[in-house]
Amino acid sequence: MSKLVSFQTLVEYVEALSTEDQDLLLELIQKRRVEKRRQEIANNAAQTLEAIKTGKAKRGSIADLRADLLSQE
Repeated sequence: MSKLVSFQTLVEYVEALSTEDQDLLLELIQKRRVEKRRQEIANNAAQTLEAIKTGKAKRGSIADLRADLLSQE
């Protein structure tokens, strides 16, 4: 397992990189964040579809939601 470094140390490491390497690192981080977010969205969608399939979630319009919430009071 790799040793953890402080945020400040990390910033110093990045600043020590060439401009080109900093640009590549930034691009890599952005792509990984986008991919991570896509995976989160896909997981949420799968969970939602499963909840609908098992009857734990409901489908409907805003009016249906409002009526359902008001009927629970």
